[in-house]
Amino acid sequence: MAPTPRRKAKAVEAAVTLSPRRTRSGAVGKRVAAETSTATAAPARAKKKVRFVEGKEENKEKEESREEDAKNESIIIEACKQCNAFKTRALKVKQALETALPAIPVSINPLKPRRGCFEIRQDGGQIFISLLNMPRPFTPMKNLDMDELIQDIINKLA
Repeated sequence: MAPTPRRKAKAVEAAVTLSPRRTRSGAVGKRVAAETSTATAAPARAKKKVRFVEGKEENKEKEESREEDAKNESIIIEACKQCNAFKTRALKVKQALETALPAIPVSINPLKPRRGCFEIRQDGGQIFISLLNMPRPFTPMKNLDMDELIQDIINKLA
């Protein structure tokens, strides 16, 4: 048997007066009485949000200027996620370059990497090494002397 409209109306009124929570059904318009009591607190929250947004805009401008300076010399390591061998070599190169050249930022896979790819390049366009479309077992990459490669990159950038 379905409840009568009177019972339902009483239940809604009780829920409005007892519960301070804001639910999806309350946002539709059933909580008119509760919303009028909280209307005075809403402008204070809006001011805080505006201040926070202004701070973010200032920080974004600073970050953009830093990124522009860093983009000219940042190093990107693109390593396929197909095998763990790519990851270990990319981490080894990243750690070595960060210790040798702390001013130059190094990132691994800022964008989705290509399959079977191991590439180390400067953001401006200079490519230090590019091994593309390698089939398993990735012998060209495994035959590389990583220490020698790292030293070559450091010499070119220093």
